[in-house]
Amino acid sequence: MAKGTILGHPTGLFILFFTELWERFSYYGMRAILVLYLTAETTDKINPGLGWTSKEALALYGWYGMFVYFTGIFGGAIADNWLGQKKSVLLGGIFIILGQFSLAVESMTAFYSGLFLLVIGVGLLKPNISTMVGSLYKSGDARRDSGFTIFYIGINIGAVLAPLIVGYYGEMVDWHLGFSLAGFGMILGQIVYVFGGKYLKGIGDLFKKSAEHAHLASQPLSKIEKDRMLVMFISFLIVMVFWAAYEQAGGLMNLYARDKIDRVVLGYEIPTSFFQSLHALYVVILGAPMAYFWVKWRKSGRESSSLFKMGIGSIIMSFGFVALMGAAYDVSESVLNQAPVYWLFLSYFLHVVAELSISPVALSFITKLAPMKYASLMMGTYFAVTGLGNKLAGILGEAAQDAGEMAIFTGISVFSILLGFLILIFVKKLKALTHGAEEVEHPATFVEPE
Repeated sequence: MAKGTILGHPTGLFILFFTELWERFSYYGMRAILVLYLTAETTDKINPGLGWTSKEALALYGWYGMFVYFTGIFGGAIADNWLGQKKSVLLGGIFIILGQFSLAVESMTAFYSGLFLLVIGVGLLKPNISTMVGSLYKSGDARRDSGFTIFYIGINIGAVLAPLIVGYYGEMVDWHLGFSLAGFGMILGQIVYVFGGKYLKGIGDLFKKSAEHAHLASQPLSKIEKDRMLVMFISFLIVMVFWAAYEQAGGLMNLYARDKIDRVVLGYEIPTSFFQSLHALYVVILGAPMAYFWVKWRKSGRESSSLFKMGIGSIIMSFGFVALMGAAYDVSESVLNQAPVYWLFLSYFLHVVAELSISPVALSFITKLAPMKYASLMMGTYFAVTGLGNKLAGILGEAAQDAGEMAIFTGISVFSILLGFLILIFVKKLKALTHGAEEVEHPATFVEPE
């Protein structure tokens, strides 16, 4: 186990924090401008794009979002069997750098090659860096959930900066310059990771299997492990639905903000890509307070299991789409076919409250439930399910082009709230199937503010 602590957490957490910060800067920078670049007119004299239709752009966005996470299952398997998590993260970062700079080249061959390289890179990096975070904590360590929240804040600092920097230069100056800046962000991430390796000794290395261990891995799962796997797969379903709703942000909501939201505030028109930073900005602001809230909630003796939090998150996500329904109504009533920008701010805020109740919680939950021999594979499966959610998000975005945004926003809202209440109804039975996986060995070290 790596030595040293910062704020009561292993120093290695903050190395992974900054590595993932810059990886997410790379990813969310590209995500902020991808659909806008695809749909920008080729005849634009200042900053021409590819001139695709919204349907075509959202279809590619869905496929990319699916594969960029779906390959995580292979990245996890590669780490478990050949490279180890530490080397997989390093190699993944190199692929991401090559991918971003390929997108910066004005060539369709380079464009598709860049997307392919990004898919491979994220597939190697994402599941394995998350598993390494879990490995910093012993089984039953109460700091694990707050550690993942700190890690999640790091992710979102990168995601705040990306749309503001990459989005501005990509949308307002040159799309390819934006893609290049995303690549430079990933280079910084790799530098942090390599030079911070001394704080990750024994974390993420390939486990050399002895004959005895090889025999143990070949053993069938126990009854407890099977029950936990069942609960984990149910949590995967929740995650898939969540991301199908949440990832409307980079696709349908991105185009909606550009075309149907009055973006003028105090006489200044906000660039469309800037709204992509709202999710992450809210996470940075709300991350610590929400972590503190759940610690206090648990100490009060109330239900605080991961599944309970995910159920609450699903219900709150529904409210976020109710706000978008309000925007769609205002568009239908407006002479200019535009809605006030406050609907977008409110919707993103509610989406983030939901996100903080689901995403970091699910990451931590998987590290508690997954059998050790399948640790990286299960984390990879989590990201594969996230990829399916991304693809479903693209399909829903495409459907909105014919059915209308109001129908899609309403459908997502109704499904999310029904799922949330269903989880809460069965939470005690599902919690029993985890066989105490969430029980802690010692009190949380979260420091209450004075």
